[in-house]
Amino acid sequence: MHASSGLPVPGQPIEAKPSARTQFTSTILVLEAFVVLFACFVAMGLQGVEGAGADAVPVMSDATIWTSGGVLMAVLVILSRTVGRPEGIVAGSVAQGVVLATGLVVPMMFVVGAVFVVLWVVSLRLGGRIDRERAAFDAAHPDTAPNL
Repeated sequence: MHASSGLPVPGQPIEAKPSARTQFTSTILVLEAFVVLFACFVAMGLQGVEGAGADAVPVMSDATIWTSGGVLMAVLVILSRTVGRPEGIVAGSVAQGVVLATGLVVPMMFVVGAVFVVLWVVSLRLGGRIDRERAAFDAAHPDTAPNL
């Protein structure tokens, strides 16, 4: 491409655009891994704190908190690299339920998990729409479409 105009240089291949849906869903999963990290800190900090109702946190050992949290964080990061395939999207959707279920340990995670479920659905729908619009544009403008 010409540096100043952004137009393709004749004879040079045009780079394919990355999938918006893949970028969005991957980002959501990585952000969720960080949220799980912070939820582990909260679960540790709330151990032994007297709570009533929704504020009560089950008593677990630090090893249990960090092992289960660490496994969930690793799974989320690994899944973030697989969302380019249909089975990765399905696994990422299942992971949304697991993150939501962490609310059983840290009740506020029900709210945070619900926000991430909404973000996940928006990422799937909006990312898919952007990808379809890019494909339609590329079909209408074959001179600027990437050679795949």
